[in-house]
Amino acid sequence: MTDKRKRPLRIVAGIASLAILASACGSDKKSGDDNPTTAPAASTTSSVEVPTGGTLTIGAEQEPDCFDWIGSCGGSSWGYWMAGVQTTPAALTPEKQADGTYQYVASNLLTGEPVLETDPVQKVTYEINPDAVWSDGVAITCDDFEYTWDQVANGEDVYDPTGYTDIEKVDCTDPSSPVVVWKKGAVYSGWKQLFGAGYGVWPSHLLKGKDRNAETKDGYDWSGGPWLAKWTKGDNVTLTPNDKYWGTKPKLEKVVFKIQSDTAAQFQSFKSGQVQAIYPQPQLDVIDAIGAGIPKSKSVVNAQTGSLEALWINTSRAPLDSVEVRQALAYSIDRDTIVKQLFGKVGVEKAANSLNPFILAEFSDQESFAGYKLDLAKAEELLTGEGWAKGSDGFYAKDGKTLGFEIKTTEGNKRRQTTLIALQQVLKQAGFDVKITFRKAGDLFGTDGPNGDFDVALYAQVLTAITPGLCGQFCTDSIPTAANGSTGNNWQRFSDPDVDEQLEIIESSLDADKQKAAAKAADKLLAENMASLPLDPLPNIIIWNETVIGPIGDQAVLGPFWNLNEWGCTAGKCA
Repeated sequence: MTDKRKRPLRIVAGIASLAILASACGSDKKSGDDNPTTAPAASTTSSVEVPTGGTLTIGAEQEPDCFDWIGSCGGSSWGYWMAGVQTTPAALTPEKQADGTYQYVASNLLTGEPVLETDPVQKVTYEINPDAVWSDGVAITCDDFEYTWDQVANGEDVYDPTGYTDIEKVDCTDPSSPVVVWKKGAVYSGWKQLFGAGYGVWPSHLLKGKDRNAETKDGYDWSGGPWLAKWTKGDNVTLTPNDKYWGTKPKLEKVVFKIQSDTAAQFQSFKSGQVQAIYPQPQLDVIDAIGAGIPKSKSVVNAQTGSLEALWINTSRAPLDSVEVRQALAYSIDRDTIVKQLFGKVGVEKAANSLNPFILAEFSDQESFAGYKLDLAKAEELLTGEGWAKGSDGFYAKDGKTLGFEIKTTEGNKRRQTTLIALQQVLKQAGFDVKITFRKAGDLFGTDGPNGDFDVALYAQVLTAITPGLCGQFCTDSIPTAANGSTGNNWQRFSDPDVDEQLEIIESSLDADKQKAAAKAADKLLAENMASLPLDPLPNIIIWNETVIGPIGDQAVLGPFWNLNEWGCTAGKCA
């Protein structure tokens, strides 16, 4: 079976968070401006005319590892938001609909929606906008689609080949009309995320025949989007307008993403005006600051995101290889209370109850895990039924072994640290001996996860596409092995034939009703098996100075800067 299982996602790494000084959260509120909006919409809309000019500086919490978005080093969410979205054109882009769901629509790279055919094989025909050109003026053509497909499907050290490996060819008979043809018998239901999502389309005339990673990992000077991006390592990523862009050209003269991994320093920079916008992780300090009100600023808090933080469980390691032990763990935690303590001040009080994030609600059962509430009697029943007995030390044991495990998470993340300390105490009362270990993000996501060197891990996954299905995270053939080059994303080592069957339907069917039914059935099975435990929707937060204007807000898939070319500053000056 070919590797088409991994749904495009990126990892939110842990960011250092120190206590924010009281002066960063003054009390001189300006009515209507400094209170957060828990926003179901993709963005807020400004009716103010946006002038041209000005340099906008934005605090960035994470420096990318590289600019090769196709390569394994390209998994940084911040790198993708700052530069990937701004420079790589996409065939289809996710757009929020009036009912709150996201749907793929043709971008201005195309003249209209692509045409899907299924007989005798799956085939998609695109029509490229004749105005679409690269920043050097060379037209974007079928060659660029063909090059992108070849690099993702056949290149080395690729971040995620989902959907590309079953393509037979890209027919460039007409340079303005790429025809993507699948192999006989192959079907890919998520075809709309191809030549978009985390990759976009890449310039064949500049990169073909060269080492793509060597040419792009430290930055590049080309663009097929509204901006050109320059990376000064250790300091900033700077965007300047691409004057060859055929769409809405940027209003701002320049955007500087200032790398500031410390949340406290970032807030101080925001208060002093050194940066005019920030997109901090929802650390406790940030939640407190927004709840208290931040002078001369506006903010949006969006809980309807593509992010999900969970306790990801390695189901191949004892004692968590037992379904009953995993279920007992879930019945030992009051998840709603944890979420309310973390995010209640910004209106987020309920735990996530699906391993699918909210934006895939149409293709999931968002209440599948709702039955796992604090019930110590149920937990005891499950454990004693499996031969565990509580000892004088308060911990369960069996065959001379204590019921214990280790939870790993990213170092320097105060919110996760607080969460795990609370969980450790709660689970101790329930009879579990829990150890906490903090790891560098590169070690946790680069080695521990892929190698299965963990019992439980606390972190968030972030979608970069709205392709439904969890096969990449829970199908048996997505378990990292030598046979698949250790590229599978099923770090949980979860394996169940009934789950595989349902998730395969989502992957292989082009019938949306069948996909939805299979997705809901899969969610129910994952919950019954307690494959992992969802905790919170990890709300997105964007805060900006009141001098910054435009349609500013959060886009759950493309990030907060998806429409940065429409932002501006009052009178063309950012301060």
